[in-house]
Amino acid sequence: MAHCYWHDALVGAEPGAVVTLAGEEAHHAAVVSRMRRGERVLVSDGAGTLAEGIIDRVERDGVDVVLQRVEAVPQPSPRIALAQALAKGDRAELAVQASTELGVDVIVPWQARRSVVQWKGDRGDKALERWRRIVREAGKQAIRARLPEVVGVVDTAGLAGLGAHWQLVVLDPTAPASIAEVPVERDALLVVGPEGGIDPGELEALDAAGAVRARMGDHVLRTSTAGLAGLAALSLRLGRW
Repeated sequence: MAHCYWHDALVGAEPGAVVTLAGEEAHHAAVVSRMRRGERVLVSDGAGTLAEGIIDRVERDGVDVVLQRVEAVPQPSPRIALAQALAKGDRAELAVQASTELGVDVIVPWQARRSVVQWKGDRGDKALERWRRIVREAGKQAIRARLPEVVGVVDTAGLAGLGAHWQLVVLDPTAPASIAEVPVERDALLVVGPEGGIDPGELEALDAAGAVRARMGDHVLRTSTAGLAGLAALSLRLGRW
């Protein structure tokens, strides 16, 4: 499989054009991967353009790629988003990484009432930037033409407000219907609670915003795996896989 690198200026590029990888991308290609002139690589801008090209020059400070093929990848429809409750350790970060690989379109950090972790001030800014870096690296590994957007952290009121634009699907192990049964006919926002579960008052607020509750089989899943299973199920249901 060809290596994939990021370049922010691919829109409008045509076969024969030369793009230069710089900074971390050039260092990774020249030093880490030891790429050589004549090797084939993929280049993505993370916004829907994916190009295939051949390396023409390799230096530590710049790698030139002659584009051979440029493809505009349309935005998936319906879209699938993930509202991931903040969790201690690396559980939420693992969910962010794997959901990017699975094809999620938007990631919403959720400050749930039972979240042990609190995103406030500089700590919150750094945590949000880390999630975005994780998405970027996971998207490169998965060769994604479109990176998921990681929006700012929301509380439960903000999450409920997203119900105006998304079908909220709340993963709840006590729900009477499975994720294979709940009605989903438009852009879906999968809601995953923290390790302690979703507070009853929060469930009521999401219900009032039009959410449907769904269970994932007969077992209680961890916050790091529940969303991934849900994304896989919704991707099949909505014809994205």
